[in-house]
Amino acid sequence: MIDLSGKRALVTGGSRGIGAAIVEALAENGADVAFTYQSSSEKAAAVARSVESRGRRAAAIQADSADPQAIARAVEDAVAALGGLDILVNSAAIGHSGNIADLNLDEYQTLMDVNVRAPVLFAKAVIPHLNGGGRIITIGSALGERVPFPGLTPYAMSKAALTSFTRGLSRELGPSGITVNLVQPGATDTDANPASGAAADFQRSLTSLGRYGEPKEVANAVVFLASSAASIITGATLTADGGAIA
Repeated sequence: MIDLSGKRALVTGGSRGIGAAIVEALAENGADVAFTYQSSSEKAAAVARSVESRGRRAAAIQADSADPQAIARAVEDAVAALGGLDILVNSAAIGHSGNIADLNLDEYQTLMDVNVRAPVLFAKAVIPHLNGGGRIITIGSALGERVPFPGLTPYAMSKAALTSFTRGLSRELGPSGITVNLVQPGATDTDANPASGAAADFQRSLTSLGRYGEPKEVANAVVFLASSAASIITGATLTADGGAIA
């Protein structure tokens, strides 16, 4: 087990799916964890109880990642609840499908606000609280590198932007001993993209392993990057997609 004892983490979008798995994995490895959620209060409460059952502190913070003021308040609340922060995991995201010719501008703007602007604003708010050894880890998508069928362009664009964000921010924070990395999941079995869904067999066919990933497998990559074992790794992309973009 990786030892994250004494570390304090903030995970955005931590009430379900990959985000919830990340919250629980960080706690399992010794970290205290605050996390944001938008509307799933019952799921958020269940995740918080899971963290506390491991003997770690938990804080579930309601925040809309499309609202800059809510982001600033969420970071303040996390710092107050945990007494500081060592790790930020940008996991909150929304999906969008459709062709550019049919683009709805309001939906597109919300997509970019949540998937691109929010990680930037969360990082901006968290940076003053991080010391040497701090970590910023963002959850992207393998679709940021490969778009295997039509209808994914806006979403793929939003995830591709996170590569440059990660690389650039790693240059800014490297002198302070803070690492910045990106994890790119592929098809992962969540409520948003279940392994039993209509397009699941096609998605499996794109992978080398022939299967969906599990949220825990993505969370394991995050835990590694959050640990001292990854102290030399920064500005990097760790793809956890079963070989979909191999």
